Amino acid sequence: MRGLLASSVGVTCAAALALSLTSPAVAARPVSPAAVRPASGAEAPGSTQSLPLAPLASRDVTLAPADEQGLPRRDVQPFSLAGVIWDDPDTELHGRVQIRTRAAGTDTWSGWQDLEAHNDDTADPGAAERISGRVHGATAPLWVGDSDGVEVRVRAEADRSAEDMGRGSRTVPTTAPLPKGLRLELVDPGESAPASARQEAAAADAPHRAVARSAPTPEPGEDPATMDTSAPNAEPPEDPAAMDASAANTGLAAPGATEIPELNRQQTEQELFALRAGELTEQQRTKPYIGPRPRIVTRRGWGADERLRERKFVYTKKVKAAFVHHTASGNGYRCTQVPSLIRGIYRYHVKSMGWRDIGYNFLVDKCGNIYEGRAGGVAKAVLGAHTLGFNTNSMGIAVVGSYGSKKPSAAATNAVARLTAWKLGLYGGNPKGRTYLKSGGGNRYPKGKKVRLNVISGHRDGFATECPGRKLYRKLGSTRTTAARLQGR
Repeated sequence: MRGLLASSVGVTCAAALALSLTSPAVAARPVSPAAVRPASGAEAPGSTQSLPLAPLASRDVTLAPADEQGLPRRDVQPFSLAGVIWDDPDTELHGRVQIRTRAAGTDTWSGWQDLEAHNDDTADPGAAERISGRVHGATAPLWVGDSDGVEVRVRAEADRSAEDMGRGSRTVPTTAPLPKGLRLELVDPGESAPASARQEAAAADAPHRAVARSAPTPEPGEDPATMDTSAPNAEPPEDPAAMDASAANTGLAAPGATEIPELNRQQTEQELFALRAGELTEQQRTKPYIGPRPRIVTRRGWGADERLRERKFVYTKKVKAAFVHHTASGNGYRCTQVPSLIRGIYRYHVKSMGWRDIGYNFLVDKCGNIYEGRAGGVAKAVLGAHTLGFNTNSMGIAVVGSYGSKKPSAAATNAVARLTAWKLGLYGGNPKGRTYLKSGGGNRYPKGKKVRLNVISGHRDGFATECPGRKLYRKLGSTRTTAARLQGR
């Protein structure tokens, strides 16, 4: 996800969103677990409106009607996140995509906001997820908050080139055609996962209910042999996909947990030996360089609807590197909104773009909260879709916000350091070291090339992009140092 660099092959990192909103600063402090949990009892899994774009009458006489498409101002069902998709994922959109929205229940319209046209966070070329036939080209999604009105315009980029006219030259405007099948996707993230608080409480109370039902009390005169000992008011069964996602973190947290708690160093080392006993190197057994496990909000904690994603999990052999991204979603969000924001990204990645799950392995907000991304287990080598060409044997961490011109908070960068110190430590990775990854193909390195990269790299190190933003990229050096110190190096 990203926009074009000055070079002909560069793109910017709008990998998960592309919002430029302004609102009061939020204190960079962790929020309580309750603040990032779904609303109690809510069962609103969310929805997506998909609206086709059509040619607009352009004021620019150099543009053909097909070179500017959009959607006139109109009322729509409530949504909070928007993006534009098109048919062919291998076709680039050379142009400008803008949207303005109306705050829900008001007559207040925003100004025009840009959606990042180049969304290059994706599965590797040739991967099953990439060639499924369901994948679309897409802009990065934009978080706009609660809205019920929208207007969109997409204008092809004019390329003014010189044409020889014998005795001189003149400038001739040309445009690349817009991709076919442009559609506006409006995402309502919903308020929680379909599993309600009532179901969760029922699961926790199941042993007590089982004991109570094992010895029913007969009514006076009733024959115990004829009693119905079934449970007519039994809670509905847990969704199997939700059970799978929770079970992938077995050993780290109780089933159905909304967060994985932090551990101290001694506890983390003990967990390392338990999780990877047969895979540790002699050096790891002697001196396990690993940072204390940080607190991580699980998929249940941010309200993932597990029915959206593909059921199975896909793993790589190990985690040799971490790629840091920014979501390019703007910095005006409140940290209590992040679960909803992540649900919006998740639905956009799966339902609109056609991916098997959310692309990132982890997300980090500006208050320092860490969130589980793609399902499969936070301690495992889950294959993501975050760095085109380098998803194998790596993990992707997206910092929620836009960091081209704004510095990331200390809480966010410290959270990235804590996460990488722990997760890379599970696989013997040195945050200050370098490693080799084989390119799966991209615009910076050809397929099959072995590339030497920092163990903690920015997205731009593997792909020609501005991601993770200039200001966040500059913090990666200190992030490596902090992570190594947390590992005891």
